[in-house]
Order: sequence, then C-alpha cells, then structure tokens
Amino acid sequence: MSTPAERAQTLSDLHAAPEILRVVNVWDVVSAEAILALPETRAIATAGHSIAASFGYEDGTDIPLEIVLDMVGRIVAVAGDVPVSADLDAGFGDPGETTRRAIGAGIVGANVEDRLQPLADSVRAVEAIVRAGEAEGVRFALNARTDAFVRAGDRSTEESIADAIERGRAYLDAGADLVFVPGILDADITRRLVEGLGERKLSVIGLPGALTAAEYEDLGVARISYGPTTQRVALTALQDVAQQLYANGVIPPSTRPLN
Repeated sequence: MSTPAERAQTLSDLHAAPEILRVVNVWDVVSAEAILALPETRAIATAGHSIAASFGYEDGTDIPLEIVLDMVGRIVAVAGDVPVSADLDAGFGDPGETTRRAIGAGIVGANVEDRLQPLADSVRAVEAIVRAGEAEGVRFALNARTDAFVRAGDRSTEESIADAIERGRAYLDAGADLVFVPGILDADITRRLVEGLGERKLSVIGLPGALTAAEYEDLGVARISYGPTTQRVALTALQDVAQQLYANGVIPPSTRPLN
C-alpha cells in the first residue's frame, strides 16, 4: 500500500489535472466498497452530513470527532492506494490537531468549512492545517470550503462572489489546494469564480439544478463532489423498495449483491 504522502500527492495531482475530478461521496465501508469497485473511481470523499446521519446526529452539530475518524479510518483501510478525502466540518475546534489525527487515520485531504468566520480566523485555521500536514510529512490536500453562498443570507450574489474570491485567494495563499464553494453555481457565477481564483482551483458540488460535471470542467473547475445527495439516493431507493414490499412486492431481480 502506498504511503500517506504518496496518496496526498496523487490527490493533489488529480486536483491539478485538466480533467475534472469526480468524487462520489460515501459514508461507510460498504458504500465505499461499492464505489471502489468501479474502474472510474480515482479518489474517495466522505460526506460529513451522511456520516452524522448514520449515527443519529444532525449535520454540523456535536458528532464526536472520534466517531468520524473511526469511520473514515475504516474506509481508508478498504481504499488501498485510492486517496481518501474527508469532510472535517469546521475542524472540530482545533483544525491543526484534527488534521494531525486525520493523517494518523490515513486521510490525505479534507474539506474544512469557514462558516463565514472573520477572514483572519479562517486563514489561521488553513495555516494550522497546512502546518500539521507538513509536520507529518504529508502535503495535505486541503479543499478549503467557504460558505460565501450557503450562508449568504439576504446579501446579493455580487457580494457573495466577491467574498468567495477574497476568502478563496487568502486560503490558496495560505497553502490550500482548492477552494470549495458549495451552492448551485450557474455558468456565469462559475466563470467569474474561476477568473478570480484561477484555473483548476475551484471545487463545486453537484446538486439538482446545477451544471453537469462536463460543463464545470469546460469552465475550468478542478473537482466536483456530491455531498449528502448520494446517501439520499440510496435511502430513496430503500424507501421505494420498502413500499413495494409492503404492497406484496418482491425484491427486484436486477438487485446486485454489493454487500
């Protein structure tokens, strides 16, 4: 198995490649194994919302870091040489120490969100994450998230674009690999963000109503992930088949033995 440093470099190289990196978010070992079985899988990303929901916690609340690291460590164990990027929320109160522990679990990259804290505080968090990686001998591939759109409140789109670019540039200068701007970004907003941050420096989320991965790629986006929506697709399928079974149905013959 490759070293964490090698897997971190692989992830960083995938971020910089001309082809957009598509990461399908997982939340436990069996969901990871289902995605790892596909030859198209080049990296794995966990969804913090989905892991929290699996353990009965609300997203962004008080799920213990130990639970997150245990689950993601189990995913790392089955991923082999495929790099694993984790959702580490806002750093669990100590972004540097959280990163150190994450690297110890085999994680080589992460989303860490700013929650629109004062910019100086957010930059210090990014710097702490980068230093923690350096201390462990790992070029930790930080996908620094700014909530410039999802926590925008009633401010204008223009203000959110300007804020995302200002914050994103600061995070990149502090050593982040990418800037993650969640939200439904249309072509014009995406183009302006790429112009402000640089080619292959923007990371987006694929939500209903968003552009396709190919369209984002043409605009210079580096990475697309899908957050909790993959778990929602799985749970929708579970609930739908349950309704069929309650109506005297049978398990569809097309079901594959993926567990």
